Amino acid sequence: MDVVDEERLCRWTPVRRHWVGLADCAEPSRLARRHVRDALEGFALPERVDDAVLVASELVGNALRHTAGGPDCMFVEVYRDVAVMRVHDAERGVSEVRAGCAKVSPDELPDSGLGLKIVGELACRWSVRPTAVGKEVVVVLALNANVLPE
Repeated sequence: MDVVDEERLCRWTPVRRHWVGLADCAEPSRLARRHVRDALEGFALPERVDDAVLVASELVGNALRHTAGGPDCMFVEVYRDVAVMRVHDAERGVSEVRAGCAKVSPDELPDSGLGLKIVGELACRWSVRPTAVGKEVVVVLALNANVLPE
């Protein structure tokens, strides 16, 4: 897991910004997937859009499974070569999210709990940080073949 270089991203102007409220939504994962597809349309290779949709689904699914209130909202910022996705929830358990990404060998893979490992494989970098009212998971995804995950 790498820390997102937000200071560097703040110097860039996003090409597109999207926000969607997920609280009290009957199907937040479905809404998040549609939101990501709409945000990235025309800005990313189709396979990278699919990767971003999978990452969004994992992040929202984790918030649904592991928090009392589920996800609050999702932000997607599209830059020239990368997209930044943020999923926020009201729980403050930052260390629990980090612990969920511990490395395991292929022989030890559990039946569930692989979502953050998938996120780690598809993302350039990701982090989790506390906010004033909970926490957010921030993921940086490459949008084209020239900027693929490390």
